[in-house]
Amino acid sequence: MQIHSIADLRALYPPARERSVKKQLPRLDAHCTRFISLSPLVVVASTDNQLCLDASPRGGTPGFVAVLDDNTLLIPDAPGNNRLDTLENIVQTGRVGLLFLVPGIDETLRVNGTAVLSTAPDDLARCADAKRTPKLAIRVTVQAAYLHCGKALMRSALWDASRQVQRSVMPSMGEMMKDQIGGDIPAETQEEMLARYAIDL
Repeated sequence: MQIHSIADLRALYPPARERSVKKQLPRLDAHCTRFISLSPLVVVASTDNQLCLDASPRGGTPGFVAVLDDNTLLIPDAPGNNRLDTLENIVQTGRVGLLFLVPGIDETLRVNGTAVLSTAPDDLARCADAKRTPKLAIRVTVQAAYLHCGKALMRSALWDASRQVQRSVMPSMGEMMKDQIGGDIPAETQEEMLARYAIDL
């Protein structure tokens, strides 16, 4: 059996508690800003105009996402695989959902808003670090921000070091890609991949 209506869905769950509804803010407050300043990782969700969805992690030193004011964020674009899924989606629809994580903290911060790709010199300078000035920055106008409860991360024990797995339990990325797409290129080892990544981290 499948659920096809909001009414049927809501029949399975009690109403959201008042504080769960009221916690959504139309802008960043001091707690949101502090959370972002501590976050080394944000997952950027986006969609193209055909509603094909994408979620992409972006990382840097804590606070790499710049808070310009209580309605504006800048996310620097760092070197990647050049698929540009997120960036192309922003060009098409101009909307993003952000999930900020802070190691050791089970709560997360969700931010939704509109986005544009900026090459304005002031924006790029604001996103520059010791290694590089980005080619562009994702400029986000905040429409909603709220702290998400820690239940999911608590269930997963994501920050529990005793639950971490050794990288060796999976083949290297190069080995998995060779299995997936074939070709005559030798499978890159984990050590070779890390050495290549180090050039533009």
